[in-house]
Amino acid sequence: MITAVVYAESGGTFKTTMTANLAVALSRMDLDVLVLDLDPQTGNLTSLFDVGEDRSDPNADNLVKHILEMPDGDFASLIETSPEGVDIVPSHDMLSDFTSNLEQKITYETGVKDVSREEYPRYELLYRLLWERERVNEQYDVVLIDPNARAEDLLYNAMYALRTLVAPVKPAGKGSLSLDGLEEMVGNMETELDIGVGLSCVVPCGVGQTNAHKQYRDRFETTDAFATPVSIGSRESLMDAMWEAHGSAFKVIEERWKTYESDDGMVSKRGKRRVPDRELETLETIWRLAGFIATDTFDATVPEELVLDIVDDGTETLQMAGNGHPEVAD
Repeated sequence: MITAVVYAESGGTFKTTMTANLAVALSRMDLDVLVLDLDPQTGNLTSLFDVGEDRSDPNADNLVKHILEMPDGDFASLIETSPEGVDIVPSHDMLSDFTSNLEQKITYETGVKDVSREEYPRYELLYRLLWERERVNEQYDVVLIDPNARAEDLLYNAMYALRTLVAPVKPAGKGSLSLDGLEEMVGNMETELDIGVGLSCVVPCGVGQTNAHKQYRDRFETTDAFATPVSIGSRESLMDAMWEAHGSAFKVIEERWKTYESDDGMVSKRGKRRVPDRELETLETIWRLAGFIATDTFDATVPEELVLDIVDDGTETLQMAGNGHPEVAD
């Protein structure tokens, strides 16, 4: 089974858009995909896929209630399916108060049971929900998590449950310091959780043509510490269009979504985008990344090609085996 948390300590690394694109790419590899949105902030995966109508309703059943073993319904009722075929457990405002609610649970249970607070399995709750109570491995081939940004209880529950990390990084600062920071982050997680954390790969994102960006990318690609199978160029227009299309970059390109200025202000419509080669290259890079995670990290068997059916513009075929040249912005 393929399980991964897409996480980076710094902001602006395309964490949410990468999670969405990987989920859709893996779904197009004929795999059943479930994504858990553990980020309570706006502009998260729930917003991107336009799900979670009850995310602000304090009385609605949600993932936190299930993690803390006080559900108001079946786990299956939390799941929504996006038009692109990915199942999603949406974010909910209650995620913001997860730690305080967890502390109340720990206080109550340690008060009635002969268990100290230090012995309480606070990071194992999501693991028990997914694998022991709900047995999601019997329904899905892939589980991905888009976590909250801070290293706290929710993130640690996500890492304990899935054990594997995909780390997008942005070209900022010195590459050697970023490498050291990643190794330190993984080491801290392993120490805190008392488990082994597998780092599937690191993905430099937003890589431009400057010498600093190229040196940063090269530093990651030449390290033996972890795999860097691809780098993704700066494609702000393509990634921004995902939010208007309420879907992945695959949807943006196939349906040719474009945001532009008109007499009524800014509008977004399908069928308006001119799809340049550089955006097809980016999509192929994402396809290759999903393939690397599936095959190299988890030894799955997946299709090598994906045929895109672009509205009013024919078809394009993405290949798993790329040309080996790193992608950069034009």
